[in-house]
Amino acid sequence: MSSSVISNGANLAKYMDLPQNGKVIAEYIWIDGTNGIRSKGKTLDKKPTSVDDLPEWNFDGSSTEQAPGHDSDVYLRPVAMYADPFRRGDNLIVLAECWNNDGTPNKKNHRYAASKLFEAHSDAEIWFGIEQEYTLFDEFGNVYGWPKGGFPGPQGPYYCGVGTGKVYARDVVESHYRACLYAGINISGINAEVMPSQWEFQVGPNLGISMGDQLWVARYLLERVAEDFGVKVSFHPKPLQGDWNGAGCHTNVSTKDMRLEGGMKYIEEAIEKLSLRHKEHISVYGEDNDKRLTGRHETASIAQFSSGVANRGASVRIPRSVNKDGYGYFEDRRPASNIDPYLVTGIMVETVCGSIPGVDMVAEALRE
Repeated sequence: MSSSVISNGANLAKYMDLPQNGKVIAEYIWIDGTNGIRSKGKTLDKKPTSVDDLPEWNFDGSSTEQAPGHDSDVYLRPVAMYADPFRRGDNLIVLAECWNNDGTPNKKNHRYAASKLFEAHSDAEIWFGIEQEYTLFDEFGNVYGWPKGGFPGPQGPYYCGVGTGKVYARDVVESHYRACLYAGINISGINAEVMPSQWEFQVGPNLGISMGDQLWVARYLLERVAEDFGVKVSFHPKPLQGDWNGAGCHTNVSTKDMRLEGGMKYIEEAIEKLSLRHKEHISVYGEDNDKRLTGRHETASIAQFSSGVANRGASVRIPRSVNKDGYGYFEDRRPASNIDPYLVTGIMVETVCGSIPGVDMVAEALRE
């Protein structure tokens, strides 16, 4: 049976040019109970000048695994807005936090706890840059572009590859790149990854809570772009067993002190702190990460913390240039591609800068 999942762009274009008579469409997006993304559109009478102008909204949480059926309303509180690359004009994408009707953050609202940590340690001016890897599949669940019922050649020519047979779905990737730039995402680059049909985009450097905000919106944009091409996006850390690389979300970290001359001292102190909380970090670094962190395919073992200069087989890597300069940042290579970035950036600031009363990111991840 033929598929009808691919968008009909030519027909849609006829309607997208119609005037909106002064109205603005705001697409509210949020994190659901499965660590996925949901969205729905709302008509506004005029373009808001700030997030404070956006109305609170709600949705049926029993249909998103966020609330029971007998008490299903979950509230959407806007926290950030971006230009909409699909509807364009004055239309917006609105990132919202989820709140229960008793005034508590919903179980998947980890942004609230992370924001408290960032506020408490604002003087540290902690920057993040996250490298989001993902894998593309066709509509039938086959790795995109791979021979039907077979495999491509061994890994080697695909990383940053150029040319037919070395890269797949560049049209999807380029479309996503432009959509991010239009929306105002601080996307800093893209590249094809080691496994064919696996790609990476980088967001950052971003200050504090904006890292999680922009990564979630960039993921939403990727999913939306993929709809137009009939392609599925997988954030699973080991989408294919065998001699193929997994997918991660390498997290680059830098405080103000690390970026100053002599900052290597603070980088080394941070890595020592991370070594003492290895199990706690692993617990919030993504589901099925044990399938990826095996000590092979450019990963460290999940069982033991390690660090090194220019070592992509370590838990934490100090780039060669940083080691030479004596200041800069470090890269935590443990996070999986399916992380909630609020949990990862939250526990990072908690470990490196210090805990605060009432917030525990490990307990936050387990909250129901």
